[in-house]
Amino acid sequence: QVQLQESGPGLVKSSQTLSLTCSVSGDSITTTSRSWSWIRRPPGKGLEWMGAIFYDGRIYYSPSLKSRTSISRDTSKNQFSLHLGSVTPEDTAGYYCALRDGSLTRNALEYHYWGQGTQVTVSS
Repeated sequence: QVQLQESGPGLVKSSQTLSLTCSVSGDSITTTSRSWSWIRRPPGKGLEWMGAIFYDGRIYYSPSLKSRTSISRDTSKNQFSLHLGSVTPEDTAGYYCALRDGSLTRNALEYHYWGQGTQVTVSS
C-alpha cells in the first residue's frame, strides 16, 4: 500500500518561500507511468492542482503558479518537494501530495492516493 506524507513548516512569512517535502513509501517515485503532484485547498475554496513530476523527471506546472513554483525530487530518498516563492496570505491552504497512475491531469479528483495534508499559514 503506497503512503504519502507531507512535511514542512506550518507558518511562513509573506514574501518568503514555502518549502514542503513528500515522503513516499510502498512505491518508487520512478515507477513507470506514475505522476506525483502537489495540490492545495485554500480555506473555503476548492482543490487547486499546482504541478507534477513524472516518474522520468518531466515536470509540469499550473500556468497560474508557474512563475513562483518549483518541484524537484530526490530519488535516493524517494521524496519529492515543492517550493513556492513570494508567498502571500492568499497562499494559506492545506497542501497535499498525491499520486496518479497515468497521464497528466489537472483534475485533483483523478488522483488515486493522497497524503493526509499539511496546513500552511502565511502571515502578513
